[in-house]
Amino acid sequence: MKKLYIIRHAKSSWDNPELADFDRPLNKRGQKDAPRMGKRLKEKRITPDIMLSSPAERALATCNAIAKVLAFDHSKIKTDRKLYHASEDEILNIIRNLKDSPRDSEEVVLLFGHNPGLTEFANLLLNKTIDNIPTCGVVGAELPVKRWQDVSFGCGNMLFFDFPKNQPD
Repeated sequence: MKKLYIIRHAKSSWDNPELADFDRPLNKRGQKDAPRMGKRLKEKRITPDIMLSSPAERALATCNAIAKVLAFDHSKIKTDRKLYHASEDEILNIIRNLKDSPRDSEEVVLLFGHNPGLTEFANLLLNKTIDNIPTCGVVGAELPVKRWQDVSFGCGNMLFFDFPKNQPD
């Protein structure tokens, strides 16, 4: 059994219009929301084996903030350029190419990326209709497969859907 947590980057800043989209940092709300969502993941006793992020500044900053709360070794965070504005098919391909751990029958992956691909991917993976994964939103999925290469659209079961404005902290 695999577990996948699909996480959209936290709110980013548009203060510098000359900055490339890839380089936009988190704004103040994003800097606050990422650790809050990390705390919620910690309360659910989620311990990642892998944290995989788009290398875009806002996604990686979200990943790093959550890694800090979860006490995940920052040097073990992986980035994949293909996650930057990836389509649902590209995300599925990235998931299918994850290496299986020989020591573990259950692996936990936190995946950080961007909309609209993340929302479309979650909907197809879980056979659900989520209108929009908001910034710093998390969709938890249980995947009844032994190998990542066996993940397919429709195979997942949703564990939860949470986002910063879902509950006060």
